[in-house]
Amino acid sequence: MGMKGKVALGAVVGIVVIGAVSANGGDGDGGSGDKGSSASAQRQAGGEKDAGGAEATEKKAAFAGDGDFEVGSDVKPGTYRTSGNTDDMCYWERAKDASGELDSLLANDNVSGTSYVTVKATDKLFKSSGCNDWEAVDPKAKGTPATKMAGDGGMFAVGTDIAPGTYKSTGNTDDMCYWERSKDAEHSLDSIVANNNVSGTAVVTISASDGYFKTTGCKDWQKTG
Repeated sequence: MGMKGKVALGAVVGIVVIGAVSANGGDGDGGSGDKGSSASAQRQAGGEKDAGGAEATEKKAAFAGDGDFEVGSDVKPGTYRTSGNTDDMCYWERAKDASGELDSLLANDNVSGTSYVTVKATDKLFKSSGCNDWEAVDPKAKGTPATKMAGDGGMFAVGTDIAPGTYKSTGNTDDMCYWERSKDAEHSLDSIVANNNVSGTAVVTISASDGYFKTTGCKDWQKTG
């Protein structure tokens, strides 16, 4: 609704983030304007220590944070998570072929904090650069969701990392705070439920039907209702 378009810094190719062209889709712009230099990981808000104990310790990296991976052989379709990316240098890309051309790009992002990505069986290549290792996750897994989250923490799984409800972030002064409600981790235009760039105080209600909440460049969020 009249959002300002926010373009994330592109890695390698310099044109990036499919969400950056989503001013005509979803609820506003889908830009993933990651400002990020904060060392906030995905469940810094307190969800990780409660999220599944033994299961969390059994998780192993599915593949490295650097490289090109062929879907089906190097990487199986599914949802993956990378966390603890603190310098905004993590870049990932889903592609429909290995040509390296713009037309092959399906979705991509620059990451500060955590990112979840769903790799589909129809994808051909997943590229990752400068990221911490990726681990496979079960999108249906439930933890003990937190009621606050780091404002530069990246993506939080609703119902697992954070509880649904109304959250407030105050003291955003430079219009670099970006939030996004999304229904899945495919990062397509259709994934976006709503988003905004904020200067000042941000208030957003996260629905229990949302899949993920993304926050970059914001002050920390606290649940208010």
